[in-house]
Amino acid sequence: MKKMVKIDLITGFLGSGKTTFIKKYAKYLLEQGEKIAILENDYGAVNVDMMLLQELGDQCELEMVAGACDRECHQRRFKTKLISMGMRGYDRVLIEPSGIFDVDEFFDALHESPLDQWYEINNVIAIVDAHLESELTRQTRYVLASEIMDAGMVVVSKAKGIDDNRVSAITMQLNDALKEFGCRRQIDALFTKDWAEWNDEDLYAISHCGYEAESMMKIFDNDHYDSLFFMNKHLDLETLKKRVEDIFSDSLCGHVFRIKGFMRCDDHYVEINATKDHMDFSDIKEGQDVIIVIGEQLSQPHIDAYWQ
Repeated sequence: MKKMVKIDLITGFLGSGKTTFIKKYAKYLLEQGEKIAILENDYGAVNVDMMLLQELGDQCELEMVAGACDRECHQRRFKTKLISMGMRGYDRVLIEPSGIFDVDEFFDALHESPLDQWYEINNVIAIVDAHLESELTRQTRYVLASEIMDAGMVVVSKAKGIDDNRVSAITMQLNDALKEFGCRRQIDALFTKDWAEWNDEDLYAISHCGYEAESMMKIFDNDHYDSLFFMNKHLDLETLKKRVEDIFSDSLCGHVFRIKGFMRCDDHYVEINATKDHMDFSDIKEGQDVIIVIGEQLSQPHIDAYWQ
């Protein structure tokens, strides 16, 4: 009988920290002797996160489902990629979808032949930002509910220093979103330990968290969100930081959720990974001169002006 490949889905809204989590999680699994692969499953035409995972080295295979097509085409590509990966003898495959992913797509694909004969759904792990905005549109509340609905564990990112009141507020916000869309589940516990303090016992618990089988009202609309790509822009580092801050605060740009990518500043590349409440600009050896801005009702002319 063919060995079933474990498959883990790591969900989380835009900028929640999925890629950072996967780097820690994949490193732990590799240390346990597992042969793993990571599938970046993104609707965008350019996948910046693939480059951020390169540091895992040759031990971990990285694959990508190319976006820039309609949902049905994207789903076919997703299934085709999983079929080809199912023949390579992995112990476990980690799926990192877009931050505006419809989780039903994952379950629909894995319950169809031949994937249902090759893969065993192992864990659904949801990453939630400790600084999650309290005022979200209905469509974004739906995406949030969809991402946590089936999670075996909800892991809070950027949790250093948050208190019990903030944990209670996040829990209430998540449960309100689930209730709004008819899901019977209510989240009773979040994993809030600071990621820098995780040990093998914590990672073992995450890697064995499983998943829930839940359902809810379906109103997913991928066209509700915009992804804008800006190529070959060059600013010095201090100007770059100021422009990113200004884009988030300028209402004429639209509701910006995340800015990510790479820019060449002077003689090196800088990785940009920013949300309204958390901005990181890190030196990186390699880049590709692309900035991606993701949000609702974005104005490309207004945002483009900030890169000039």
